[in-house]
Amino acid sequence: MRRIPLTLPAMRTILALALLATPLLISAAPSYDARVAAVLTKTPLIDGHNDWAETLTDKAGDARWTMDLTRLDPKQYNTDITRLRAGHVGGQFWSVYVDAGMAGPEQVKATLEQIALMKEIFRRYPGVFAQATTAADVRRIHAQGKIASMFGVEGGGQIDGSFAVLRAYRALGASYLTLTHSRTIAWADSATDDPKHDGLTKFGEAVVRELNRLGMLVDLSHVSEDTMIDAIRVSKAPVIFSHSSARGVDDSPRNVSDKILKLVAANGGVVMVNYAPGYVSEARRRWDADRNAEKGRYYSPPYGGLYIGQPDRAKAALAAWEREHPRPAVTLSQVADHIEYIVKVAGIDHVGLGGDLDGTGGDLPEGLNGVDTYPALLTELMRRGWSDQDIAKLAGGNVLRVMEAAERVAASMANVPPATATIAMLDGK
Repeated sequence: MRRIPLTLPAMRTILALALLATPLLISAAPSYDARVAAVLTKTPLIDGHNDWAETLTDKAGDARWTMDLTRLDPKQYNTDITRLRAGHVGGQFWSVYVDAGMAGPEQVKATLEQIALMKEIFRRYPGVFAQATTAADVRRIHAQGKIASMFGVEGGGQIDGSFAVLRAYRALGASYLTLTHSRTIAWADSATDDPKHDGLTKFGEAVVRELNRLGMLVDLSHVSEDTMIDAIRVSKAPVIFSHSSARGVDDSPRNVSDKILKLVAANGGVVMVNYAPGYVSEARRRWDADRNAEKGRYYSPPYGGLYIGQPDRAKAALAAWEREHPRPAVTLSQVADHIEYIVKVAGIDHVGLGGDLDGTGGDLPEGLNGVDTYPALLTELMRRGWSDQDIAKLAGGNVLRVMEAAERVAASMANVPPATATIAMLDGK
């Protein structure tokens, strides 16, 4: 065959045609937005922890019962209905948190009020929210275009040492119990308080077994590592961390160590990654500690502090320190790093999302400042090479699997009588 030499003009023409064809080839692949939308149409995006009820209570007071929740001031709230829709949220564990420093009966009362608030929101917006207690409920509600709504009781102190109270929460729809919050309680050690029990007491172990019997998830966010180990040992069902990140990236005691990540994988559980900046960035965690120490030097009431009784001087000194020590930025990309770290250690089946939105005082990573930003995080992972199948596991598939496993355990314990023991009976105190 005779070869015809290409002239320079001919070569330019061929190159131009190739460049014109390139956008057509690229556009044939779905965009990241289209991929995210397709995944979240089939699999509900389920967040493990949102403190909207607490924030509405603190900021709106009595108006929380009747205020329009369609669109709220983004400077005050991370959550509203418009942004939930924009974020493709398909399921939410709504935290019913109360102050761990309150007396036991007051914690119970406040918990019931938080549950009542969320139920009233569901009643007022029936086209948006529907309450769920099972994985099947979540799938059905998501298919209806609504947000499957569950409760997470964020602290073992909220049962006031009573299995009857725990069962009442379950009857109202509670789906998990966080074994402790910021304080060590009578039967479980907290991650952020001095340990007293080396984990769980006998009563604490009984709480885990009763949660299994009820089909409630055992939530290990906020608990000490020894409490994590004891709970995983005792639980017949997979455990969750509703809002915790990886200690191998940020050494906060609120995060999950490699040792525990491996136990979670063996247990079949899931770690739902938190957005709180101090749990995302080691640099930010250390900056927060330094700032708190510096603030203590200036204020330290009632007796100490360089500027005690001089609030203007103390404020000015702290501002000067902050100018000299800029706050480290925390980003969406760093949250994605935690997700990938957990996958590396525990596997793709053991990671989820638990943003702690409306629970961080408005302090969130850049790019993740509201419930409308989940697609941005999923897009970042797609850019890193994640498949749609793995995105679906992260978004909600893993926690649905855990819920189904907990339901099977509860069914297997149908003939086990309800727990009735007291702390005094089991722990002798």
